[in-house]
Amino acid sequence: MAKITKEAALLYHSQGKPGKIEVVPTKPYSTQTDLSLAYSPGVAEPCLEIEKNPQDAYKYTAKGNLVAVISNGTAVLGLGDIGALSGKPVMEGKGLLFKIYAGIDVFDIEVDEKDPDKFIEAVKAIAPTFGGINLEDIKAPECFEIERRLKEELDIPVMHDDQHGTAIISSAGLLNALEVAGKKIEDVKIVVNGAGASAVSCTKLYITLGARLENIVMLDSKSVISNDRTDLNDQKRYFATNRTNIHTLEEAIKGADMFLGLSKGDVLNQDMVRSMAPSPIVFALANPTPEISYEAAMASRPDVLMATGRSDYPNQINNVIGFPYIFRGALDTQAKAINEEMKLAAVHAIAGLAKQPVPDVVNEAYKVNNLTFGPEYFIPKPVDPRLITEVSIAVAKAAMQSGVARKNIDSWEDYQVRLRELMGYESKLTRQLYDTARRNPQRVVFAEGVHPSMLKAAIEARSEGICHPILLGNDERIQKLADELDLSLEGVEIINLRHDREAERRERYAHILAEKRAREGATFHEANDKMFERNYFGMMMVETGEADAFITGIYTRYSNTIKVAKEVIGIRPEYKHFGTMHILNTKKRTYFLADTLINRHPDTDTMIDIAKL
Repeated sequence: MAKITKEAALLYHSQGKPGKIEVVPTKPYSTQTDLSLAYSPGVAEPCLEIEKNPQDAYKYTAKGNLVAVISNGTAVLGLGDIGALSGKPVMEGKGLLFKIYAGIDVFDIEVDEKDPDKFIEAVKAIAPTFGGINLEDIKAPECFEIERRLKEELDIPVMHDDQHGTAIISSAGLLNALEVAGKKIEDVKIVVNGAGASAVSCTKLYITLGARLENIVMLDSKSVISNDRTDLNDQKRYFATNRTNIHTLEEAIKGADMFLGLSKGDVLNQDMVRSMAPSPIVFALANPTPEISYEAAMASRPDVLMATGRSDYPNQINNVIGFPYIFRGALDTQAKAINEEMKLAAVHAIAGLAKQPVPDVVNEAYKVNNLTFGPEYFIPKPVDPRLITEVSIAVAKAAMQSGVARKNIDSWEDYQVRLRELMGYESKLTRQLYDTARRNPQRVVFAEGVHPSMLKAAIEARSEGICHPILLGNDERIQKLADELDLSLEGVEIINLRHDREAERRERYAHILAEKRAREGATFHEANDKMFERNYFGMMMVETGEADAFITGIYTRYSNTIKVAKEVIGIRPEYKHFGTMHILNTKKRTYFLADTLINRHPDTDTMIDIAKL
């Protein structure tokens, strides 16, 4: 990741239109009629409907997709109490993340009020505008009381993300790290360094998941939080340990199974990590400097399971994996709250996603070939496009099952489609293509069966039921790769085109090709040699009707692939030209672009052929 300089950060925020968010109209406004409908006199009609039935605000206004990100600026990132206005760039940034990851609109609200009672009254007064409230960067212990009262007194979802976002993501990471380590949550000893809002919420959620309070030691900036201390507030007193013989982090961490750091950088050293139990779990979440660096922790012992809050190391505990999708599920069910059931549903959905095969778009974003569940990947990446469906659906289901939903979702399959369409991952066209393919699955040859992307694509296509995949390649290499990626080859045909058992088929294909290209001087021996090449063999499968489609291109230049297609399959007699077409999906519509690669400066006849094709 490139180093972020002060100059670059200030330029990013100031260039063009200052800030990071804007309001965009969602209805037509080009005519006088449009404007009369948008405002006076037409706007009176929905006003009257909402007066009769306040729930109709979700029907006629943006309330159902609008979240308030509200802060008083008393605990902004690692900057501390810098004031409400100074924290505005952070709140705008949170709004940007809501929008790009879950399609949720945000108004950032900076309230210049430190008194909890007055702050609560201000939030309550503006709450009717919103479908949900995300509290942000409010210092402890005031944040606990503010959130508690707002949840009690409002009928929309309220969540302090600094508490619960970190708790949800780290809990998912903990469950998976324990699975990798072969440990049970009820047995592990946990040391928590830090006693602020995030630390308290994380630890409480761990207990909900099965951790035992007596196995937890928490430290604040002074020492171990123990029963013999007289300076504890209610939040800290809950975690006070009976072990009054330990006072420092060095003493507390001996034999511990997990370290959770939500404090400050460089407080954990290598000797402390070495003193932990086998396969220790170290979540060093202080930012930008963790409690121990990734390099130092991994160098201390080989069995460390490490997570940080940074994107440049494996297993990032990043709230963006959670809050957009938690609010998405809550908004779409018009939930009255975000309750424990919904948070736990998010935990298990996030944990489960890390165990599924990783899409290529994620691998490519992190410049790796095959992220698989294990020590270096037990938390999903923020760019994973499946989060919007996995987490939002889990949260929505929990809202309905726990009784806080005011709107039921009748079809989870349709809801999944809507979520994918919302984010531009799917369109009506692609859905129609999928549905058509499922009704009549075709035989599709995948040329580079030994490449991770091609193998995963074939298996995904099989699991979606859209084709009968045929992989070309060495059986043993493909099986080994599948084992490495933890993928099942059940239902996938493998053809080792160079094996002796395919000699008869190669010879048959060679005779067909030689006869077809005889006028160009092709011989059987030349054609037979070509049958050892993936593209010739695969396209001959299509030409002979032994397959219906052929996918290639990872190891072959496009021009070479087209040359083989023209030679083996050819052009239909009624055409003189062939072309290519790209489908471009946008959130608003789908475009077909042709011809994009073959015919440069096409004349009229060429363009007519392309249009007919």
